[in-house]
Amino acid sequence: MFFSVIFPTGILLFLLGFLLGYWARRIVAKKKIGTLEERVKRQIEEAKKKSQEILNSAQEKAREIVNQAREKEEERRRELIKTERLLLKKEATLDQKFQNLEKREAEFKRKVIELKRKQQAIDELKEKITKKLEQISQFSKEQAKNELFKQIEKENQKEILERLHKLESQGWEQFEQRAKEILATAIQKCAVSQVQELTLLPVNLPSEEIKGRIIGKEGRNIRTFEKLTGVELIVDETPNVVFLSSFNPIKREIAKIALEKLILDGRIQPARIEEFVKRAEKELSQEIKKIGEKAALEVGVFDLPPKLLQLLGRLKFRTSYGQNVLTHSMEVALLASNLAYEIGADAGVCKKAGLLHDIGKAIDMEVEGSHVDIGIKILERFNIEPEVIKAMKSHHEDYPYESLEAILVQVADQISGARPGARKDTVENYLKRLSELENIATSFSGVEKAWALQAGRELWVFVKPDEVSDLEAKKLAKEIATQIERELKYPGEIKIDVIRETRVIEYAR
Repeated sequence: MFFSVIFPTGILLFLLGFLLGYWARRIVAKKKIGTLEERVKRQIEEAKKKSQEILNSAQEKAREIVNQAREKEEERRRELIKTERLLLKKEATLDQKFQNLEKREAEFKRKVIELKRKQQAIDELKEKITKKLEQISQFSKEQAKNELFKQIEKENQKEILERLHKLESQGWEQFEQRAKEILATAIQKCAVSQVQELTLLPVNLPSEEIKGRIIGKEGRNIRTFEKLTGVELIVDETPNVVFLSSFNPIKREIAKIALEKLILDGRIQPARIEEFVKRAEKELSQEIKKIGEKAALEVGVFDLPPKLLQLLGRLKFRTSYGQNVLTHSMEVALLASNLAYEIGADAGVCKKAGLLHDIGKAIDMEVEGSHVDIGIKILERFNIEPEVIKAMKSHHEDYPYESLEAILVQVADQISGARPGARKDTVENYLKRLSELENIATSFSGVEKAWALQAGRELWVFVKPDEVSDLEAKKLAKEIATQIERELKYPGEIKIDVIRETRVIEYAR
C-alpha cells in the first residue's frame, strides 16, 4: 500500500523537477544569447567606426600624395621649360659662331691665295735676279757657292787643321789616361793565382816494396792500370815515388785517386784495380761538382743549375796554352765585373758571362764545333739569360758585339790570357798533338778507345774483339800509322800498339 502511494508520487516529483530544470536552463540560455548578441553588435559598430576612420585617413594621405606628385610634376615641367629655353639660346649662339667661322675661313682662304700669288711673284723676281747675277759674274749658283766655300777653306785651312789636331790629341790623351786608370783599378782588385799545369804527377809510396806490387807479376798490374786509366805509370829509381804521366788532367786525377786507394788497401791485382778505378771515377764526378759550386761561390754567381755547375767544375781539368781554364774563367769574371763597375755597365751580367764564357771547353773534345758555339748551346739549354749569352759569345770576335758587356768580357779575356806568365804556347801545342793522335785512332771503325803515352811517342789502341779480328788488327795498325804520317808533324817516331782483348766472365753460385 505504501509502495503503491510512494512510487507514483516519486515519478510525479521527478517529472516536475525535470520540467523546472529545463525551464530554468532555457531562461539562462536566453539571457546568455541576449548578452552575446549585444556584444557582437557593439563589436560590429566599433569595427565600422574604426574602418571609417582608417578610410578617412587613407583618403587624406592619398590626397597628400597626389598633391605632392602634382607639385613635383609642375616643378619638373618648369625645369624642362627652363632647360629648353637655355638650349635654344645656346643653339642660337652656336649658329652665330658657325657663321663667324665660315666668314673667317673664307677670309683665310682669300689671304692664302693672295700670299701664294705674292710668293710666286717673289720667286719669279728672285729667279730673274739670280739669272742676272749669273750673267754678270759668269758663275752659276752652285759654282758660286762652291767657289766661296773653297776660298773660305783655303784661307782658314791651316787654322782648322791645327784646331782639329789639337782637339784630337787632347781627346785621345784623356781617353787613354782614363782607360789606363780603369784597367789598373780592375786588375788591382782581381788577384787570382795562376799555376802552370804539368803532365807529370808524383804519387808518394809508404815504402819501396810497394813498387813491386804495383808492377805485378810479369807487369800484369801496371798494364791493367794503364789500360783502364789511359795514364802512363812511371816506376823508376826515385825512392818512395812513382809518377803518373798524361796530357789529360781528368784521366790523371782518376789515376791518382785510384792508385792512392790501392796503396792504402794493399791488395793490388787486376780485379781490384778495375774496382778502384770505377770508384775513383764516381768520386771525381762528385768532386767536380763541388769544384764548380766553390768557383761560382767565390766569384759571386749563385743561380746556376746543378748540371751547369758540374760542367763548370770540369774546366779545372782543362788547360788553354798551359793556363787552367777554370782559374782563367774566374779571373775573367772578376775583371769584367770590376770594369763594369768603373764605367757603369751591368756588373752582374759581366760577372756571369765571364765565368761561363769558356764553358764549351768542358765538352769540346766530345762534341763537334768551336767552344764558343758549344757554349752558346749549353747556356741556351739551361735557360741562361739572353743578355749573358750575348755578352759571352763575342769574346773571340766570332760574333759581332751586341752590348757594352760583350766588349768588357772580351777585354777581360784578353787581359787574363795575355798577361806575362799566364800561358805557355809550347805546352798547348804538345797537348794538342797528343789529342790529335787519339782522335786519329778513334776515327777508325772498331776502335773502342785510344791512349797517347810516353809523351806522344806511343799510342795504345783498344779495339772491339767482336768487330776486329787478329788479322784486321795488324792491318788497322798499319792504316793508323799511315794516316799519322800523312796528317801530323812530329819529331822521332811513334809506336802504335793495337790491343785486342777478349774477357770471359762467369760466376760460381
